[in-house]
Amino acid sequence: MKRLFLTISIFLLSISLVLSWGFWAHKRINHMACFTLPPEMISFYKNHIDFITEHAVDPDRRRYSDPEEAPRHFIDIDHYGTHPFDSMPKYWKDAVAKYSEDTLKAYGIVPWHINVMMYRLTDAFIEKDADRILYLSASIGHYIADAHVPLHCTENYNGQFTNQVGIHGFWESRLPELYGEDYDYFTGRAHFITQPQLEAWKIAEASFTALDSVLSFEKKLSVIFPEDRKFAYEQRGGTTMKMYSQDFSAAYNKMLDGMVERRMRAAIIEVGSFWYTAWVNAGSPDLKDLDKPLTEEMKKKLSEEEQLWKTGKLKPKGHED
Repeated sequence: MKRLFLTISIFLLSISLVLSWGFWAHKRINHMACFTLPPEMISFYKNHIDFITEHAVDPDRRRYSDPEEAPRHFIDIDHYGTHPFDSMPKYWKDAVAKYSEDTLKAYGIVPWHINVMMYRLTDAFIEKDADRILYLSASIGHYIADAHVPLHCTENYNGQFTNQVGIHGFWESRLPELYGEDYDYFTGRAHFITQPQLEAWKIAEASFTALDSVLSFEKKLSVIFPEDRKFAYEQRGGTTMKMYSQDFSAAYNKMLDGMVERRMRAAIIEVGSFWYTAWVNAGSPDLKDLDKPLTEEMKKKLSEEEQLWKTGKLKPKGHED
């Protein structure tokens, strides 16, 4: 009975925290990315920083109302063999020809979707559509951040194949929430990305390279920590939940040697750089005359999306627990 209760508790924990980086970290990544931008862009983004920050989590919310949304957040690259980055075509048409669109969507499409969002954001800059620039900037920031999570690059995304259920939320939500206020988020200036599609794959490969440490370190510590020290009860929104204890979290964080901070820092500079690249590719339009409140049309769209999230019954397929 005790083991069953533990399993259920960790399952519930994973449901609550598995939403990508977690709301706190996604918001911090988008927020800090604004400060990487050049003078020609930073005023517009800083004036709308609250929007960019708050709507960093919208793609996660859309997973519960849009059946096409879930695969955009991950790629189970290890499904494709021992050396998947060598065998996987980096461009969408080539990958579809080799594996089929259904297969690609079943195992995640985040590197390709980042490139799609890049084109959309570039078009929004060309059209000088302030609403879409903000909406797409917030969203592409989310997908880029997701690609920086090692557990977004594996079929074993929540440790379900290695008796580590709950590790997803532990790594990407629990640790940033405990230690994120002490991270160094100043990463320097955004840079131009010459090949955005290949850059997205570079991000995913770096995440996958870190995966072994993410899983093996937790395993090693679990041998040392008995269950009554590995887990603790905490209040979350008025609900008592079983969480990884602060002692276990501290030991894991120390063993990771700053990995979570490094991946967040990498995400920040990449988000800013993709924004900057889209702006340059659009001809570096003057953003001063776009600095105005959201239109009623965009407010309505956002309100409708929020309502869909609140009432959505869809169970996302892929990385949902």
